[in-house]
Amino acid sequence: QVQLVESGGGLVQAGGSLRLSCAASGSIVSIGAMGWYRQAPGRQRELVATIRSGGNTRYADSVKGRFTVSRDNAKNTVYLQMNSLKPEDTAVYYCNVGAMSGIINGDYWGQGTQVTVSS
Repeated sequence: QVQLVESGGGLVQAGGSLRLSCAASGSIVSIGAMGWYRQAPGRQRELVATIRSGGNTRYADSVKGRFTVSRDNAKNTVYLQMNSLKPEDTAVYYCNVGAMSGIINGDYWGQGTQVTVSS
C-alpha cells in the first residue's frame, strides 16, 4: 500500500503565496506521474498540475504562469508552489500519485488540504 500525506494549505490573501507538499510512503517499488487536483464547492474535481517521472509538466490554463509543480524523487515528494493566488483558487487540493506497490500498479490520492484565498 501507498500512503500520501499532504501539508501546506491554509488561508492567504489574494496575491499571496502558498506551497503544498505531498509525501508518499509505504511499500513503493516505483513512482510514475505525480500531481495536484482541486475541488471547489459545487464543482467537479479538476486537474491543476502534473509532473512525470522524467520531469515533463502539464498545467491547467487557469494556473499557468502562477503555479509551479516540482518533485523530489529521493523523498517521494511532490510540491505545488502557488503564487499570485486569486479567490477563485479557493478549493480543497488533492495530491495524486501513480505508483507501483508490490505487483500492483495503482492510483493513489491524498486526504486533501484546504486552500482559502480571501479578496
